[in-house]
Amino acid sequence: MNLGQFPRTRLAHLPTPLEPLPRLSGHLGGPTLFVKRDDCTGLAFGGNKTRKLEFALGRALADEADVILTAGPLQSNHARQTAAACAKLGLRCELVLSLQSGWHEAGYEMTANRLLDDLLGAHVHLVETEHDRPPALDRLARRFAETGERPFVVPAGASDAVGGLGYAAAAAELVEQLKSQGVDATHVVTATGSGGTQGGLVAGLASLDNALQVLGVDIDADVQKTSQLVLECASATAQLLGTEIRDERVVVIDGYAGSAYGAPTSEMRDAVRLAAELEGLILDPIYTGKAMAGLIDLVRRGRLSKRDTVVFLHTGGLPALFAYRTALTVLPPGQSPPDTGAARRP
Repeated sequence: MNLGQFPRTRLAHLPTPLEPLPRLSGHLGGPTLFVKRDDCTGLAFGGNKTRKLEFALGRALADEADVILTAGPLQSNHARQTAAACAKLGLRCELVLSLQSGWHEAGYEMTANRLLDDLLGAHVHLVETEHDRPPALDRLARRFAETGERPFVVPAGASDAVGGLGYAAAAAELVEQLKSQGVDATHVVTATGSGGTQGGLVAGLASLDNALQVLGVDIDADVQKTSQLVLECASATAQLLGTEIRDERVVVIDGYAGSAYGAPTSEMRDAVRLAAELEGLILDPIYTGKAMAGLIDLVRRGRLSKRDTVVFLHTGGLPALFAYRTALTVLPPGQSPPDTGAARRP
């Protein structure tokens, strides 16, 4: 895999650790579990988007851009990491964030990732829904170009062929770690939404001719859209790498997103607490908590067996915990939690 041909700017602490989860494995009665700690990429609390931004902003710098534009929901991890990368690289950062969310509590609009965006010096433009974000980005990019600036638009999640290279590189890193630790893994489980993380992994593994299966747990409550995004990103990234993927390598698991993107579920809350109490592993309520809920249920239903060895990809997102305080609070016996939107069963 020749990644040296692509512009890249180093932002992440790599390689991220690959650690066993023996207590959680024992609690579930197998399979053997590991966690790939991409919450430890280092940039402003870390997360998976930092790997993608190495290539996306590498391209921007090669194009001599001086203002970076991107978009996401109000509590976007991608927006926070983009703002941090721009601060580090001396680029102006313009964020288009949508207010509509599957969750709200007091302080939601001003804490967690949203607070960090301001601290990192990003300029924030608020719109109502996710559908308002693309036209707002287009208007801003045209305005800046007309004044002689050089805008560069990073897609939501940095989830395109260029961003996918970050997780093609991560696939190679993981394969090498598994080899060095003598681990014969069968599956990788990850949260999947905008498609770039899973798509990049699938493309990278295909380029390496490695049969490790990637299971993406949909967190967007729209499995058909998510599957299409993953397939598009995987195919485009694979093309950059000079290979092809088979459609059957894209596996997206439905049933754990709840009623909407960002809507808490009781399964997510249980998974977050279980990982914390058994492994000291902190998950987030939007992505990794739901992905872990999916992994746990797949084990309990026999989709993942004692014979399997599974790597859980921790994609970060930890600041969002502080915007979900009431959803994660332990309640006295008999007291009901807030409406959390029950998870749909596949």
